Amino acid sequence: MTQPTDKQALIARLNSETAKISWLELQKHYASGNVLGVAPTADLIKVAVALNEDNTAQIQTWLSDKSVFEIADQQAMDWYENQTILWALVIPPFVLVQEPST
Repeated sequence: MTQPTDKQALIARLNSETAKISWLELQKHYASGNVLGVAPTADLIKVAVALNEDNTAQIQTWLSDKSVFEIADQQAMDWYENQTILWALVIPPFVLVQEPST
């Protein structure tokens, strides 16, 4: 049996740490400016890996095409009012959130 690479181990760990959580529980992180949104069409784990690896070029590309984005106040209010449940993953200092696909 082969040993997993560091990247494979990271991906496995991140998958195990991904969970659904209510936006209401993320308010303090949002207020601190530490929440980033991940578009439904983007891969939450790939974004987390890029942040973990400090892949600035890739993150800049995703920020430009809105695959990764800052949460707008209106979006935060909508999620709050609707008590939206999101996929979340912590990559210090950020919490990545993504709306579940329906």
